[in-house]
Amino acid sequence: MKTKISVRVCLLGFALVFVLLFIAACGGSDAPVLRVGGIPDQDASRLVRRYDGFAAYLSQKLSVDVKYIPIVDYAAVVTAFSQGKLDLAFFGGLTGVQARLLDQGAQAIAQRQHDAQFHSKIIVRMDLPVASLADLVDIADELTITFGSESSTSGHLMPRFYLDKIGLDPDSGFKSPPNYSGSHDLTWRLVESGAFDVGALNEDVWERAVGCGAVDTGKVRVLETTPPYFDYNWTAASGADEKFGDGFTQRIQTALLELSLEEHQEILELFNTERFIATENANYLAIEQVARDLDIIR
Repeated sequence: MKTKISVRVCLLGFALVFVLLFIAACGGSDAPVLRVGGIPDQDASRLVRRYDGFAAYLSQKLSVDVKYIPIVDYAAVVTAFSQGKLDLAFFGGLTGVQARLLDQGAQAIAQRQHDAQFHSKIIVRMDLPVASLADLVDIADELTITFGSESSTSGHLMPRFYLDKIGLDPDSGFKSPPNYSGSHDLTWRLVESGAFDVGALNEDVWERAVGCGAVDTGKVRVLETTPPYFDYNWTAASGADEKFGDGFTQRIQTALLELSLEEHQEILELFNTERFIATENANYLAIEQVARDLDIIR
C-alpha cells in the first residue's frame, strides 16, 4: 500500500514539474517587455515619479510588462530609440524628429493638448536694462547666455531660431559661446544666481517653478515669450506591432488618449497637462525645417 502511495506522489510531483516548466516555456521570461523612456528635461526625482506611475497604468491597460528606462541626456534617448532599446518615448519636437529620421517607420501618436501651441521663455536677470528681445542686440557682447540641452526644442532650437531672426548669433554675438545646462530647471537657476545674464527654457517648467514659489522673481524675469510651435510628443517605434502584435501601436495611442483627470490626475499633472490628444509625424515638419536651416539636422 505504501509503495502505491509513493508511486502516486512521485507521479504527481513529476506532473507538477512538467506543468511549471510548460508555463515558463510558454510565457513568463520570454514575454516581450514594453520599454518606455523620455528626454530628461527635468530633475530626476520628478521623472521617476512621472514614469513609474505611467508605466503601471500602461501595463494595466495593455496587459504587458512595461519598464521605464531612465537615460541621462537627450541625445542618448534618441540613440536608444533608434537602436531598438526603447519601444515608446516621450520626445521633444526636435528629438522626436531626429528619432523618426533614424527609425523611418516610427510614428508620433500623441501629444499634450498644449503642444500644438507651445512656447519658450527667454529670461534675464532682473536688473538687465532691456525690455524686449531686440534690445539684446546692442548689448549682447557684454552678456552671457545659457540654453538647456543642445537637443532641446524649447530650451535651444526655437530660442536660437528667434535670436537668429533678429540678427543675433548665439555662437558669436554674446560675450562668450553659449552654455548648455542640460535641464530647464537648471537654466532658470543659473540666471537667478547671476551665473548667466540670459536663459531660454520650456514654458511649463518656468510656470511651475514660479507657481510653487521656487523662483526668486526679484532676481530673474521673463523678457519675452516666443511665438507658438509644435513640441512634445509620444513616438512609437517602427517594430512595435511586430513585437507585440498587429494593432499594438493603435492600442498604445488609445491608452494615452484615455488618460483622464478624473482617474489619472497625478500622472497627467507630472506631464504638465490635462489630457493627451492624437498627433502625427507631419505636425513636426516645421521643426525639422528649422533644425535643417540652423544646421542642427543635416
